[in-house]
Amino acid sequence: MISLVTGAGSGIGAAVARRLADRGDEVVCADRDLASAEKVAAGVGGMALLMDVTVAGAGQQAVDRTVERFGRLDTLVTCAGIERVGPAAELGTDTVREVLEVNVLGTFDVAAAACRRFVEQGDGGRIVLIGSVNAMIALPGQAAYAASKGSVLMLGRSLAVDWARFGVTVNVVGPGVTDTPMSAGTLGDPDRRAAMMRRIPLGRPGRPEEMADAVAFLASERASYITGAYLPVDGGWLAAG
Repeated sequence: MISLVTGAGSGIGAAVARRLADRGDEVVCADRDLASAEKVAAGVGGMALLMDVTVAGAGQQAVDRTVERFGRLDTLVTCAGIERVGPAAELGTDTVREVLEVNVLGTFDVAAAACRRFVEQGDGGRIVLIGSVNAMIALPGQAAYAASKGSVLMLGRSLAVDWARFGVTVNVVGPGVTDTPMSAGTLGDPDRRAAMMRRIPLGRPGRPEEMADAVAFLASERASYITGAYLPVDGGWLAAG
């Protein structure tokens, strides 16, 4: 199996790359931080790729580079994402646009390129998008991020419907609070961390590896009849309301 992982240089993306490599996949680690991508790729025996998902055509280029190296593509996981926090009244449109360009347009661009390749190959494929519990729950200061992840959720469902006829499954994993560099600010503040943990029935942040396990399942033959699904990996946060 040949897998392309965006945002593979750190956090959930790096964990996904390692998990897919553990099951025997050849993994292409794409990230705008090439040094980080190279480090992860070296650890999994994969290929590193410089990729800024906001650049026009970046998705097609990444898919083309993957196919040039390995001859095909079987799985795409879109982990590239950013978060910008601030009161909604103080967020500039440039900030909101930045978040949407990375999290939504960047996701769509590479997913569409992957689907085109899957159609050409003729034997389907697996796409897993990384969403968030913030697609379902609004929190203070998260207007841009929550709007982007809500869009990713509906994008995943829409693509699943459009592409099912090609044998392509598209699912969305929704991480809760996860111990990654993106969450370091929140988890490093004792008061903010305690407030977040009170919301989570399991009482702790998730580990990137736990998100990766969910991704690996949805990207496997065991999930061949699952498409358009949203799988929260959140320690029970959504269940608690």
